[in-house]
Amino acid sequence: MSKRNTQQRRHAILSMVNEQGEISVDTLAKHFATSEVTVRKDLAALEKNGLLLRRYGGAVSIPTEMVNEPEEQVSVRKLAIAKAAAARIRDHNRIIIDSGSTTASLISLLNDKHGLIVMTNSLNVANALNALENEPTLLMTGGTWDPHSEAFQGQVAESVLRSYDFDQLFIGADGIDIARGTTTFNELVGLSRVMAEVSREVVVMVESSKIGRKIPNLELPWSNISTLITDNGLDMEAKQQIEQHGVQVICAAAE
Repeated sequence: MSKRNTQQRRHAILSMVNEQGEISVDTLAKHFATSEVTVRKDLAALEKNGLLLRRYGGAVSIPTEMVNEPEEQVSVRKLAIAKAAAARIRDHNRIIIDSGSTTASLISLLNDKHGLIVMTNSLNVANALNALENEPTLLMTGGTWDPHSEAFQGQVAESVLRSYDFDQLFIGADGIDIARGTTTFNELVGLSRVMAEVSREVVVMVESSKIGRKIPNLELPWSNISTLITDNGLDMEAKQQIEQHGVQVICAAAE
C-alpha cells in the first residue's frame, strides 16, 4: 500500500476514534479490509503523534481536558503536587520514582535531601536524578523497554525490585476510579504492583482533573495506596469518598 493510502487510512481511523470515543482493532481491521497487525501499527503511529491513546484491543480518543488545558496551569498544579510529595521525603530515604511527567516534577525538589537511594524504571527520571548536585544513589530496574510508557517493564525489572525494600513509592496515574483505585491506558501493570509491594508507603501523585476518569485497566487498588496527593481542584465529595478507602488525601494549593 502506498504512503498516501496509509495516511488516508490513518486519518480515517482518527476520525472514527474521535467520533465514537472508543473503537476496537478488530472493528478497524474489518472496516478497512486490512490485517490487525497493520491497524496496530497505525494506532501506534497516531499515539506517538499525540492524536489518540491505545488501550487493550483498540484505542480511545484523548480526553478533552488533556487537549484543551493550558500548559502553564498544568505546570503550576504539578509543581504544587511535587512540593507536597517532596515534603514527605526524609534524608537517607530509599524511594522509587515511577515514569511520568508528574512524578518527574518531583526530582528538581530533591537537591536538599541527603543520602537518598532512588530506584526508577525511567531513563528520563534517571538522567534528571544524575544531574542533581547532591548525587543520590541511583538504581535502575533494567528490563524490557516499553515505548508506550517510555520505561522499562517486564519480569527482569520485577525481579530486580523484589531484591530491595523501599520507604516510599511515588507513582502517577492516567486516571482515578473513585471506587477502585488508579487506572491506566497501559496494559502493563505488573511492575507498578511490584513497586507497591516492596514499598512501605505508596504515594500517588495526580492532578484533580484525572480523578473520576474511569479507564479499563486497574493499576493499583486502594488497598495498595497510602496517600493521594492532588491539587486543590478536587471537590470535597470526591475527597471524602477516597478517604473512605483508608487513603490519606492531600490537596496541594498552588502558590
